Amino acid sequence: MRTPQARGRRKTGPSIRDVAKLAGVSAQTVSRVSTGVDPVRPETRDKVLEAMRQVGYSPNHAARALRLGKFGAIGLMAHRYARTGEALIAASVIDAAEAHGYSVNLISIQTPDKDHWETAAHRISHQAIDGLVIIRAEMATPDTLTLPAGLPVVVSDSRLIGHYPAVTADQTGGSRMAVEHLLSLGHRTVHHLAGPLDSEPALIRSAGWSRTLELAGCEVPEPWIGDWTPGCGYAFGVRAAADPSVTAVYAANDEMAIGFMRGLHENGRRVPEDVSVVGFDGLDLGAYVYPPLTTIKHPFATIGSMLVDTMLEQIRKRGTGFVAPPRTVVPVDLVVRESTAGPPG
Repeated sequence: MRTPQARGRRKTGPSIRDVAKLAGVSAQTVSRVSTGVDPVRPETRDKVLEAMRQVGYSPNHAARALRLGKFGAIGLMAHRYARTGEALIAASVIDAAEAHGYSVNLISIQTPDKDHWETAAHRISHQAIDGLVIIRAEMATPDTLTLPAGLPVVVSDSRLIGHYPAVTADQTGGSRMAVEHLLSLGHRTVHHLAGPLDSEPALIRSAGWSRTLELAGCEVPEPWIGDWTPGCGYAFGVRAAADPSVTAVYAANDEMAIGFMRGLHENGRRVPEDVSVVGFDGLDLGAYVYPPLTTIKHPFATIGSMLVDTMLEQIRKRGTGFVAPPRTVVPVDLVVRESTAGPPG
C-alpha cells in the first residue's frame, strides 16, 4: 500500500540520470551536451543525443536560460527568403548556428512597408533569442526597426549598415572586376542590367559599374532596371538583340544574366560572338548553362558563417565593453567562362 507521501508525489518525465545511464556517461556529460556550453567529443555527443531520443528526454530551455543567462537561440530576419541570395545566406547562417549549438528562429517580412517592420520589431521583443542576424532588410531603417536595447545585432546588405556591425561582400569591387574584364577584351563600353531601385546591393553594384566606366573614360549607357528574375533578364535580352551597339553586358545577378542570354539567343544574337555577358553571384547553375556564364563569385557561405561568428562574439563578450568591427568586407572573385570574348569583328 502506498504511503500518503507516495500518493501525493507527482510522476516526472525522464531525467538526466536516465539519459546518462542509457548512454553510459556521467550526468555532467549529458548536461554539457544539452546546454552546449562545453565541447564534447562528437561520438559522445551522438551517443547522448540518441539516448535522449530513446528515453524521450527534452532539455528545459527556459531553466537553462535562467541558469546560463542565454536561450541558445538566435533570430534570423529577412524580407524575402525565397530570393536566391537570401536563401543561400540563410542556409549558411543556420548551419553555422547549429554547429555552435544554437537554434534559429526565422522572422520573415512579407512586404517592405513601415508597418511590417514595426510589427517585426514588436515580435522580436518577445522572442526568446540571444541575438539577431538581419539579411537584406533593404527598406528597414533605425526609425522603422526599433530593436530591444542591448540585443546583439549583426546585419548584411541593408540600410542598417553603419548602425550595427555588418558583414558584406565586396559588391563595388565585384562590379569593377566585371567591367574591367569586359573592357580588357576590347569592348568600348559595358551596358548594365541592374537590380531594383529599392535594393541596396543593386544600387552599390550599379554605382561600381558606372564609376569604373567613368574612370576608364568610357560612355556610361542608361542602365536597364530589372527585378532579379530570369524573366526580366529575358525581356531585356529580347530588347537588346535589336540594338547592335550592345556588345557587352554586366548583369547584377546570374539569374537575370541567364534569362538575358536566352533572349539574345532566340532573337539571333550569339553569346559571346555578338554579345558578351557577365553575371554576379556565382550560382552553380551558371556553370551548366550554354555557354557557361562568366560571373562574380559571391561568398554566400563565408558571409553566413561570419555573421554568426560576429553575433556569438557579441553574446560571449556582452557587458565587457567589447565593440564589434563596424563592417567586415568579404572579397569576391571573378570566374571567367565561355560567355565573354572580344567584340564582334
